[in-house]
Amino acid sequence: MSSTTRTSPHESTTTATETSAPSSLALAPSKAEEGVVEPRAGRDARFAARIRRLAFLLLSAATKSAAIVALLLLWETAPRMGLVDRTFLPPFSEVAQAWWQLAADGQLADNARASLVRSFSGFGLAVLVAVPLGLLIGWYRPVADLLGPLLEVFRNTAALALLPVFVLLLGIGETSKISIVVYACTWPILLNTISAVRTVDPTLLKLARSMDLSAPQLFRKVILPASVPVMFTGIRLAGAVSILVLVAAEMIGAKAGLGYLINASQYNFAIPQMYAGIITISVIGVVFNQFLVFVERRLSSWRAPGA
Repeated sequence: MSSTTRTSPHESTTTATETSAPSSLALAPSKAEEGVVEPRAGRDARFAARIRRLAFLLLSAATKSAAIVALLLLWETAPRMGLVDRTFLPPFSEVAQAWWQLAADGQLADNARASLVRSFSGFGLAVLVAVPLGLLIGWYRPVADLLGPLLEVFRNTAALALLPVFVLLLGIGETSKISIVVYACTWPILLNTISAVRTVDPTLLKLARSMDLSAPQLFRKVILPASVPVMFTGIRLAGAVSILVLVAAEMIGAKAGLGYLINASQYNFAIPQMYAGIITISVIGVVFNQFLVFVERRLSSWRAPGA
């Protein structure tokens, strides 16, 4: 007689559960595995983004500096190959060595300090005078009608043409040098400020007037912010003019300054030192312009990118 083995429903359920459990555990990834894979992927993505960013910055820097590097290479090789007389145009390496010697003995710092004090003083005074006057002339038509003919006379008179007049009236000291810088810097700032006020978008003015803004509020909240980009174009031009005009003024009766250094080096036939002074002026101009660009971006940060 055969014996029959019976399985209770509870035992069969338990067996089925034990049989299916390993398969479900095998299909689902563990939390430890998830915790290892996801951060690694995130780190890889961030690392790749940094590499792309670094490559873009290097390519941009190489593109912007390619012309300068080519000019320096031409400057170095042309005198050595006899293409130009190295007496009057020494190789760039000799100029760099002369620049380092001037910097080491303190001559470069002393002359640069004297020029910067004069240049920034004149530039600052020009900004303080020309910006309010330009806003006033651009906003109020009666003031523009009154001062317009006088401005047209002086704006067409070159600053360097008036340098002998400044020297005769104010002497050869600091006053005449700062005054000629103020005069030269005033016109780019003044004319661009007037143009900035007069070219404000009429739609902005209509919207502001529809909000019942008072005249001072309209001027402060609409006119001034909208005028910043064009106004700073004139300020940046004046920054370059302040250095160039000062160098010319320092060549007459000055005892210190980059213009004096260049002029004295020419008379003493120290040609590398002369070019070292010229390079210093160029570097100062570039740095000053970049500083003004930074200030402009901070003051016009409300503008949309690319506007």
